[in-house]
Amino acid sequence: MAEQLHRPQARRSFLGIAAAAGLALALVGCQVVPDRQRPPPLPQPEEEPEQPPETIPGLPRDETRNRVAVLVPLTGPNAGVGRSIANAANLALLDAGGERIRITIYDTARGAEAAANEALGQGNGLFLGPLLAENVEAVAPIARRARVPVIAFSNDVAVAGNGVYVMGFNPGQSIERVVKHARSQNVERFAGLIPSGDYGQRASQALIEAVEKSGGRMVAMQTYDRSPASLRAAVTRLNGQSEYDAVLIADSARIAVQAAPLIRSGPSRNARILGTELWKTETNLAGQAALRGAWFAAVPDAMFNQLRTRYRARYKVTPYRLASLGYDSVLLTMRAARDWRVGRVFPEAAIRSAEGFTGVDGAFRFGRDGVADRALEVQQINADGVAAVSPAPKSFER
Repeated sequence: MAEQLHRPQARRSFLGIAAAAGLALALVGCQVVPDRQRPPPLPQPEEEPEQPPETIPGLPRDETRNRVAVLVPLTGPNAGVGRSIANAANLALLDAGGERIRITIYDTARGAEAAANEALGQGNGLFLGPLLAENVEAVAPIARRARVPVIAFSNDVAVAGNGVYVMGFNPGQSIERVVKHARSQNVERFAGLIPSGDYGQRASQALIEAVEKSGGRMVAMQTYDRSPASLRAAVTRLNGQSEYDAVLIADSARIAVQAAPLIRSGPSRNARILGTELWKTETNLAGQAALRGAWFAAVPDAMFNQLRTRYRARYKVTPYRLASLGYDSVLLTMRAARDWRVGRVFPEAAIRSAEGFTGVDGAFRFGRDGVADRALEVQQINADGVAAVSPAPKSFER
């Protein structure tokens, strides 16, 4: 357990993230994460592992602030991601002045159920996290019995609903957005190269639905098990099915780099390569010549770049890309805390605001299913970097 300290004077060093993006979570005008079958591991930060979030022993009694638990792994293989989320959550508290809430960090790697029960026993009225889908499943019934909402950092939509809100980056939304853009550029025939497992199943279904919805044609699809031999065999079969104008590689950029030369050697050598939100976690896409010209849809980076600078200045290391989930979840909490009386149940209706919110990752809102609907941009990989070719909408249509 780690208690997050609030130092009001730290707000003077805020880089203007809140002013530039409305990060007090002002209303927007009307208009996923390693899980069960995990995608390849997230890339490591550039520097040495950072220190654990700032801590003080014990949990002081507090009569003037509501307690909020951040449930993330602080030990084990996902500790780096968990620490980034926890530290970014603390930055949000410092930057926006969360005098009405107190954040405490709990380590789910030592047992998600134990962490949830400890958090409830110490009076926390809202859970931010967990990160992994299996941990969300373990925590959800405990939180539900206590009438405590869960804003999870998972990308697994299967765990959403009934008091659980999934804030992670959803592959289905990413695929729908990039397919829609491809159709606007006269791409008609689509193919899919899909990994086996839960993520692949969700991606393949999303691809089929997105192509059908946009009026395109799904002409080929093959699956593989992430071994080099299986990947080569899948591309060979794909190239033998039918020519296509674009192919979605529903995996990390590392896998896409291996598949791209094989695709280029086939009859659809000029096909546009498409990716998913997983590519957002890669740090050197521009250095991958095989992916030049590829498109993928993800949240915008402009505000995250400012957050990363702020984070590095404080913690002396580079945060994981998922750190933004910790930052935005705390800002959402502070927005709701205006109507959250100390000692009362968290006003869950505030999470379901139809108008939505604006954060580091742009505009987002939670649908009736409890899944965060995000405004995504389409990015293209070029020799000199990654550039937006279709900007994210500023707000949502009703």
